[in-house]
Amino acid sequence: MAERDLTLTASMRPAALDARRGIVRLHPEVLTALGLSPGDPVHLTGRRGTAGIAARAEPGASRALLYADDLILGNLGIRDGGQITITPAPVVAAGRVTLAGPVEIVAAVSPEMLRLALLGKVVTAGDNVSLLPQDVVPQSETRTLIEGARRSLANTVGYAWTSTLLTVEAVEPADAALVTMDTVVAWEGGQATHAPGTTPGLSKTAAAAPAPAPTVEELPGLRAQAQELSELLDLGFNHREVLGRLGTTVSLGVLITGPAGSGKSSLVQAVAGKVGARVEQIWAPEVAALTNNDAAARLRAAAGAVRSRGPAILLIADVDALAPREQPGPLSTVFRQVLAETVRAGAAVICTTSRPESVDPALRAPDLLAVQLAVPLPDAAMRREQLTVLTKGMPLADDVKLDDVAGRTPGFVAADLAALAREAGVRAALRIRSGATGASPVVTMADFDAALEVVRPTSMSSSTLELAAVTLDDVGDMVEVKEVLTETVLWPLTYPDTFARLGVQPPRGVLLYGPPGCGKTFLVKAIAGTGKANVLSVKGAELLSKWVGESERAVRELFRRAREAAPTLVFLDEVDALAPIRGQATDGGTTDRVVAALLTELDGVEALRNVVVVGATNRPDLVDAALLRPGRLERLVYVPPPDASARVEILRASSRNVPLADDVDLPALAASLDGFSAADCAALVREAALAAMRESLEASTVTAAHVATARERIRPSLDPGQVAWLETYATAREAR
Repeated sequence: MAERDLTLTASMRPAALDARRGIVRLHPEVLTALGLSPGDPVHLTGRRGTAGIAARAEPGASRALLYADDLILGNLGIRDGGQITITPAPVVAAGRVTLAGPVEIVAAVSPEMLRLALLGKVVTAGDNVSLLPQDVVPQSETRTLIEGARRSLANTVGYAWTSTLLTVEAVEPADAALVTMDTVVAWEGGQATHAPGTTPGLSKTAAAAPAPAPTVEELPGLRAQAQELSELLDLGFNHREVLGRLGTTVSLGVLITGPAGSGKSSLVQAVAGKVGARVEQIWAPEVAALTNNDAAARLRAAAGAVRSRGPAILLIADVDALAPREQPGPLSTVFRQVLAETVRAGAAVICTTSRPESVDPALRAPDLLAVQLAVPLPDAAMRREQLTVLTKGMPLADDVKLDDVAGRTPGFVAADLAALAREAGVRAALRIRSGATGASPVVTMADFDAALEVVRPTSMSSSTLELAAVTLDDVGDMVEVKEVLTETVLWPLTYPDTFARLGVQPPRGVLLYGPPGCGKTFLVKAIAGTGKANVLSVKGAELLSKWVGESERAVRELFRRAREAAPTLVFLDEVDALAPIRGQATDGGTTDRVVAALLTELDGVEALRNVVVVGATNRPDLVDAALLRPGRLERLVYVPPPDASARVEILRASSRNVPLADDVDLPALAASLDGFSAADCAALVREAALAAMRESLEASTVTAAHVATARERIRPSLDPGQVAWLETYATAREAR
């Protein structure tokens, strides 16, 4: 059969789902014409050649367009709108792929972790590739592996892993081939994964060039954990005769938990150097990706190496991949057996995880991981210490205030702060290279400001929320409401030490209620815009699922992420849909179970530290009463419709960037807008500007005539009956 090809027009695809994952999307008829199925590899030719994975475009896509991201277009050497020739490609499995990348990435990312990041991608020699796993059209058996790669990359590199680009130096046996679990993946001039068919033991390459271990002094915030672990290992390695005389023994099985990127593995390496122990490290997702026989052989080889020579530690990172709570397989049984044998032999086994709730509880048996250490999320003071260590070798300008940087990085762990410092250094280098400064090279506060715009905490890497650049100063009027929110929401997140010093338990949550369009959501955006906390925002119905147990799981996952990213503001919009009065729903009890899960998270046994929940609703009477008692959403704040003076402030705030002519009288206009909500007032200003544009695209001001035209189009949206009912409800609440 003759080779089929088509020439299509490139269209930049902004969808985050495909970004930098080697995906091209085509109209279904184009796929059929080329004889392709979703997931098939394709050759692409522009100014140069590359390859990708074909996927089906959304309904309404053009047959003449090929949808791709900036990475593929860059590899093709063309821009948006250029011509691309697409040809079906044979499925050729890569035997070996060699890559190059930034020094800090090569040092931190193992070849096994790199292979999982590239799994399912078609790579071409000379191309740039990202570390973002190809999870758009994965094989079902690789989904768990890809999730493990995500967590481990975030744990190892911090948020910078999502924007790092690598260069494919060589691909064997063809110029373009598919990365599989049998592919040998190597860093140029460095380590490589083991070749298929060889014994998957500990590689000589990995053992020959270990990275320099940090010292305990370089791990601020972890000194208490380091002291406890040092005492345990020193006792077990060097003073067993004392234990023998006392008629007891010590178990050297340890589980270290903590957020991804918080320094768990670095803690083990530092303590090992202090007590003179050797460390053999295993990355659990890489072992779990092997066949059961190969995985068991790898575990036994690692355990044997640890037991054979002197004081040694077997470090297993991301242990939840080898011993999952849900559906543990035969490999979990082998893993527990190897752990028990290693601990009985007197060696130390230390496992780390950022998801302790996903680890098989059987691992915490007295003869396995009997000791548990927790690495906390750093507070502002701890982040200040970590920044001091991370910037020790940086020439900082006089205007750099690390206290300010620490205050603006809520939820950042050590890896995130390292990525931030690295990004600030890169910004400074680019600025100096371009000749913007002629003085000695220094990192300025402006470089940190620029870095803060692109580096996000690892705990927020799965959140795509983009916050508007507004603060409470941009909210017109609402003085009393803003005062209550400042005290109830901002103070607990900004000054937790003050609350602790005075012995005051901060409010757990707030419920904003009022007519539609009166600024409830805008108020939350303004609070989030202060930058003092991370923000997780969900619509009430987004957490509901028809599958039994999934809605409660979504609630638990939401609050788990909030704890990891603390201080955090959780915004539940349309909370009446999520937590209606129990016993009245006709959905089989789903919302009743969700309400129970919410109540447990807000006021359960597990403390909700540095997390404030804000709910918003138009119907407070439909929210379950148990959610509104003290300790939960205890403060009910009525957001009233704006009166004349408030409408003036709202119009001024909305027109701050609109060039109004002198004949526009905002107080008079506000007096005539009875029944207008805050959203209506903002829409009126927007419509007036559009009226000026319709009159002339060269217009420089918005006049009273344009406002009058807009006034004819924009009508008040407030329902007098609903407003009266809400005011009665608010009055009744205050009278209680």
